[in-house]
Amino acid sequence: MKDRIREITRKSKGWGNEYRRQKLTEYVRGWINYYKLADMKGLMAETDEWLRRKIRAIYWKQWKKVKTRYRNLRALKLEEWQVHQIANSRKGYWRTAQMLNVALTNKIIARLGYISMSDYYLKICEN
Repeated sequence: MKDRIREITRKSKGWGNEYRRQKLTEYVRGWINYYKLADMKGLMAETDEWLRRKIRAIYWKQWKKVKTRYRNLRALKLEEWQVHQIANSRKGYWRTAQMLNVALTNKIIARLGYISMSDYYLKICEN
């Protein structure tokens, strides 16, 4: 499952956000509907956390320049010192995605249209 999600969310894939979101939603819904009888609450929570970090890394890579990062972080209503610290970070995508928890919260990711694996599993599961 993680390998397929890695393939869908690959940053160098060249897909737009809409298409990536659609493919990811189709895959996650199909996978959870197929395994809805299994007890996977812990696995879904862990995988969902990992997936949201991948999504944050994708957005961070799209904001290539410091100026763009600064502008987008300011739009997310962060304090000035936090914006400066994150936008000027020299860390890699994966490490910076962890720091973006503050800016791109789970609610914002859900508002962007990405599906939460845990929530969907709890809605669908039959256990």
